[in-house]
Amino acid sequence: MTYYWFAQSVGVLAFMVGITMFFNRSDRRFKQQLSAYSAIIGVHFLMMGAAPAGMSALLNSLRTLISLRTRNHWIMVIFIVLTLVLGLSRAHHWVELLPVGATVVSTWALFRTSGLTTRCIMWCSTCCWVFHNIWLGSIGGSLIEGSFLIMNGFNIIRFRRLQLRGIDPFEVEKKIVKKMEENQAAE
Repeated sequence: MTYYWFAQSVGVLAFMVGITMFFNRSDRRFKQQLSAYSAIIGVHFLMMGAAPAGMSALLNSLRTLISLRTRNHWIMVIFIVLTLVLGLSRAHHWVELLPVGATVVSTWALFRTSGLTTRCIMWCSTCCWVFHNIWLGSIGGSLIEGSFLIMNGFNIIRFRRLQLRGIDPFEVEKKIVKKMEENQAAE
C-alpha cells in the first residue's frame, strides 16, 4: 500500500469514528466523540500535506476535551490564538484558511454556547471543512464532513421540532453546564 492510500485509509477511519457523533443529545458524549474524530482526521490531514488543516484538527481535539472541564474565557482565547498563529503561518492557498476560520468559530461555540446553538454554529463550520476537504482530495475527510453536514442538519431540525413541542432535548446538559459554571465562579 502506498503512503497516499495509507493516508486516505486514516481518513476513512476518521469517517467511521465520527459518523454517529451528531446523534448524541448529550453535549458531553458529543464532545468526547468529536475529540477522538478530530485527532484522527488531524493525523490524516498532516499525512496528506495539509498542515493548516492538520494543526487545526489536532487543536480541535485538545480544545474539545478541555471544553468538557472548563468554559474559561482565557482558555478559549489561548486556543483561538494558537489556531490563528499555527494555521495562518503554514497556509499557502486561500482555501487553507477555511479550516482555520472554522476552528476559530467552533472554538468560540464550544466555550460559549450549548445545545442547538452549538450545533448550528458547528454546521456552518462544517461547510468550510467540506469545501476544504473536496479541494484537498481527502476521501475520508470529504465523506465525513459531508455526512456531518447532512446528519447535523437533520438533527438540528429534529431538536428544533422537539423544542417547538415543548420538549427540551438539552435539559440535562443545561443543568450540567450551570453546575460547571457555578463551580468555576466559586474557585
